[in-house]
Amino acid sequence: MNQTDLTWERIRIWLLWIALPLVMGLIASSAIPQPVIGIIQLNDAIYPLTAREMITQINYAIDNPEIRAVVLAFDSPGGTVVDTEAVYMELSRLRAKKPVVTVVNGMSASGAYYLSVNTDYIYAKPSSLVGNIGVIGYLPSAPVIFEDIISTGPYKLWGSPRDAEMRQIEMIKEGFLQAVLLGRGKRLNIEEEVILSGKIWAGTDAVRLGIADELGTENDAIKKAAKLARVANYRSVDLYHLAGLQSSTAAPFFIQSPEGITLPYPTKPGMYLLFIPQLPVKQ
Repeated sequence: MNQTDLTWERIRIWLLWIALPLVMGLIASSAIPQPVIGIIQLNDAIYPLTAREMITQINYAIDNPEIRAVVLAFDSPGGTVVDTEAVYMELSRLRAKKPVVTVVNGMSASGAYYLSVNTDYIYAKPSSLVGNIGVIGYLPSAPVIFEDIISTGPYKLWGSPRDAEMRQIEMIKEGFLQAVLLGRGKRLNIEEEVILSGKIWAGTDAVRLGIADELGTENDAIKKAAKLARVANYRSVDLYHLAGLQSSTAAPFFIQSPEGITLPYPTKPGMYLLFIPQLPVKQ
């Protein structure tokens, strides 16, 4: 073997030693799952069905290590107090482990905004509707006596006196305020009395007041979530079907008129974190 052949043989060996780790690295990296930014959509009111669906997706995100962050995409007027609180508590578990970012596509009002403040960052579009912080409640009927019904206490039929219901509404309102103050902190540029006024702000005003962080789209929210999770070469996936959910029908949350028109009022009395727009009034 001449000198030239020996030189090329050495080069070949060196190239082999360089290439082998690269090939092994590529093989190893291909076996590692690609980071995922999970997306949870809420395009309805918050009530038992939608709350269960959100909680199922949240728990899926918590339990799956390849999901590194979550984006909540909202177009919701809010919903029932108890269902909103249930989602909020599960969202706290998720946020303790992974970044969560909100994007307001159309509306994040009342209960939906209650959930939004329990995330790391809030994007809104310029004309998104954000806020409506407060509570709506139906007072129980004044107690009366029915001669053909026996009850063991004056409020057995009604649950509570009216003043107790009003105190509970006040307590829920204060809890909502504390959630906003906890979630937004020093980013707020607004007084407490304005926060509790029930106003709903356009996205541009929400950012100015610190109710939201920045104007942006769903893609912006995905990029922000990935940045907070410190991942690259990620993919974004809607978690609805991944979490094993199937489209289902349930009793409508809002009242249907005899003409089949959906009205912005819940079908059942109760306590709500819900935005109810004013209906046109015939003169």
